[in-house]
Amino acid sequence: MKNLITTIFVFISFSVSLASCNQEEKTITNQTNGNTTNPIGSKMKITIDTSVFTATLTDDETTAAFQTILPMTINMSELNGNEKFFYFASTLPSNASPGGSIQVGDLMLYGNNCLVLFYENLNTSYSYSRLGKIDNTTGLVAALGSGNVTIKLELE
Repeated sequence: MKNLITTIFVFISFSVSLASCNQEEKTITNQTNGNTTNPIGSKMKITIDTSVFTATLTDDETTAAFQTILPMTINMSELNGNEKFFYFASTLPSNASPGGSIQVGDLMLYGNNCLVLFYENLNTSYSYSRLGKIDNTTGLVAALGSGNVTIKLELE
């Protein structure tokens, strides 16, 4: 009985770890450090090809740490037809809470090093640390396309 419980626990843990975010790390280019503040409602510019979006960032420790690595240009990978993701080489502090209702334009941290940008609404039981949300998502799905995409993130 003990072996069965252990096997079930290992299987569930393994399944959850594979459910979101591919383990492949990408390279960050154009990375600059030094911005350490995160005023309430601070803004970030997200450039995808010729499309530019503005996101309002949350005011917490996770987002403050995220801001210190901006600006950056990253190659985000496609996952599940509803999100793009990117693994940072280092970790950020996380303040995860159950995902619940995810909305188009939500910018989240999965675990402590996986940046996720959602482009479809969904409900989930996975836990994320909220970084911010794109203010106006008109054209986001078209800009992101169906495959991997290069995105530039910078503070406004």
